Amino acid sequence: MINHHEMDEAKLMEPSEGVVLFHPHIPAKAIEKVTKVLSGRWIGQGPLVDEFEEKFNAEFGKNTKALAVGSGTDALHLAYLLARIKEGDEVIVPVFTCTATNIPFLYMGAKIVFADVDPETMNIDIDHVGRLINDKTRAVVVVHYGGLPCDMDKLQKLTSTHNITIIEDAAHALGATFQGQKIGSISPYTMYSFQAIKHITTGDGGMLLLPEDVYEKAKRLRWFGIDRTAKQMGIWENDIKEVGYKYQMTDISAAMGLAGLEEFAQTLALRRRLFHIYEEKLSEISDVKFMGGGCTDREHAAWMCTILVDRRKNLWQKLRDSAIESGQVHYRNDRYSIFGGSVQGLFPNMDAVEEKYLVLPLHTKMNESNVIRICETIKSGW
Repeated sequence: MINHHEMDEAKLMEPSEGVVLFHPHIPAKAIEKVTKVLSGRWIGQGPLVDEFEEKFNAEFGKNTKALAVGSGTDALHLAYLLARIKEGDEVIVPVFTCTATNIPFLYMGAKIVFADVDPETMNIDIDHVGRLINDKTRAVVVVHYGGLPCDMDKLQKLTSTHNITIIEDAAHALGATFQGQKIGSISPYTMYSFQAIKHITTGDGGMLLLPEDVYEKAKRLRWFGIDRTAKQMGIWENDIKEVGYKYQMTDISAAMGLAGLEEFAQTLALRRRLFHIYEEKLSEISDVKFMGGGCTDREHAAWMCTILVDRRKNLWQKLRDSAIESGQVHYRNDRYSIFGGSVQGLFPNMDAVEEKYLVLPLHTKMNESNVIRICETIKSGW
């Protein structure tokens, strides 16, 4: 998600004038599919939601069920509820992420315990996680920053001796793999986001891959706690016993999702090609540290391209003067008032990179020439 400050800055630069930081990817078939939905009977949650769930699960899941919802935040909240996190439980979460990862815990009264970043990847520092685990720890949430998977093997070994649930926020990581396994097939709960600028967009939306034994409960929680199948039978025995939410996806959104899924392989291939050009060109510049490259045990999903530089503001201005948008996008959560508003622990790695990270444009409206131009602009100095 773009921070409000970046949104204001973005208004000053129209796409025709340069390279924007993000751009929605809307397949041509999405227009056709949505038009068909709008002329039919189902525009709310209907058969296309079911179809989208089935096809998504077949592509990215393993021994899972897929639940389509209205946003990635909805999916995370449901995952936290289904993992039986309750008031007072401790959850270890990344200090550096979109606030959507952590805000649902405020709904639930769980105790948020921030973990530092790995300075080589900007993912959660698993060594720090190990030092934070105690007998009150109920879950660990990881975010695959920019599209680079965390070291899931190391994390699983760390948590295997405790009754701790791993929940993956894969909002950036559609199509990523770790040791040959697709993200979505490793942990009990994996969330994906279909927000406007993600690999696949449904306008806004999300998907939760979850164990089959909690699927029926998840469907109830998605729709006010109601068993929709029993309700359709018109029986008063259809009692509501759980507090549910209005977290469903609509067929309008699912139509867009299906169109995005059909051409996802091409979308991912383009993003990865641009990402690797960035890696090749920026690695030649001694004053730039390219983040997320060089890993042989995992495949990057190439949602964002992040670099570390000194004098970040100067480079941001240099790029801006060249009609190239850049920004921070995400911020350390421990600084926000809703999470306490002050440092809640020691985060030396986050402190070290806080003034250095910068996100460069990466989306399907770009081509190789755009990336080369950006790299040449950086290479010329700032």
